[in-house]
Amino acid sequence: MANTNNNKSLNVPNLRFPEFTGEWKAERLNDIAILTKGAGISKDQLSESGEPCILYGELYTKYKSEIIEDVISKTNIPTDKLIKSKANDVLIPCSGETAVDIATARCVLSDNVLLGGDLNIIRLKHHDGSFMSYQLNGKRKYDIAKVAQGVSVVHLYGENLKGIVTYNPQIEEQKKIVGLLSLLDERIATQNKIIGDLKKLKSAIIDYIFNNEVLSFRKRIHLSDVATKITQKNTNNHVSNVLSNSANQGIIPQSEVFDREIANEDNTSNYFVISQNDFVYNPRKSATAPYGPINRYYGQTDGVISPLYLCFRSHNIDVEYLGWYFKSDSWHKFVYQNGDTGVRHDRVSIKDEIFFSMPLFIHNADEQIEIAKRLNKIESFVKQEEQYLFLLESQKLYLLQQMFI
Repeated sequence: MANTNNNKSLNVPNLRFPEFTGEWKAERLNDIAILTKGAGISKDQLSESGEPCILYGELYTKYKSEIIEDVISKTNIPTDKLIKSKANDVLIPCSGETAVDIATARCVLSDNVLLGGDLNIIRLKHHDGSFMSYQLNGKRKYDIAKVAQGVSVVHLYGENLKGIVTYNPQIEEQKKIVGLLSLLDERIATQNKIIGDLKKLKSAIIDYIFNNEVLSFRKRIHLSDVATKITQKNTNNHVSNVLSNSANQGIIPQSEVFDREIANEDNTSNYFVISQNDFVYNPRKSATAPYGPINRYYGQTDGVISPLYLCFRSHNIDVEYLGWYFKSDSWHKFVYQNGDTGVRHDRVSIKDEIFFSMPLFIHNADEQIEIAKRLNKIESFVKQEEQYLFLLESQKLYLLQQMFI
């Protein structure tokens, strides 16, 4: 790979395959493509058999790389009034949540794929669609975001895209760049599968270890036997580390959840003070925590957390083992059976005294330590693989910036 940083006056990228020379050409999308739109296929019209189809929302959720090789969805509705793809078409959603998100380009490699409504279709005359998808997702992403319209729901139409300026080399160089980036995408997809399989294995092991159907060698206790409710308040606002309990991220600084401080640091006197290894129950339901998450606090400095949460400190039990216990679903049935039916459908309503009467079926002390050690080891494998995925994704972002103008 050649570095072309010295050619500041030329239309060439910073990184380039050494066999290619000459400047890239600036071209508006309107001059190099026909811009059209898909036709209505709704989500409830998908079926297990029929013609392959793509809906606009799937560009966000199902197709993670710039190239669509295998189409996932099908529909068996009449196709005479629908729009079919031509191999090399580039697709961009017509609507999305933010202007940056909407700038999501995918190239479909197959003919005759039905393209749903709310899809912009960029039908290139001569250029490589995969190359264009990488360019639009990289260097042109914020150019596209600038022409999107709307606030709560953002819209992007063909008229908005016509003036987007792209920079393109000869077709041979386009294909060479696509070859490199698509190999990297394949490695990223493989890495995601490795991580997904490890997480499934971890969940299966957790659920097996803490399965309440297998009780012969485990002791039945109540949560109150090994945990005490935390009642210390942040009197005089002496602790300023405001925390939040996230289902996906655990207990972290509030600013990392909301991008800003929701609580006033000068008025948290009614917040609970928690320390390292304390537990926090957030009764808010989510897809990943259907009965709310119970998380352990790993921070080395004390923090304060909303009185809407239930906080407790463990004793006479291995703290890491207890943390893994609450990662299982073995306690969900108790909360389901004992929670009150409240007005808020998105929250569990359960009295503190009932919560602490929760039965736990625990292993002996030596087994607790060994179980926690093994689960920690699996978790470390997951983190290592996630770190490698981060490096691969960072490498791709770097190449998208350096190999395009």
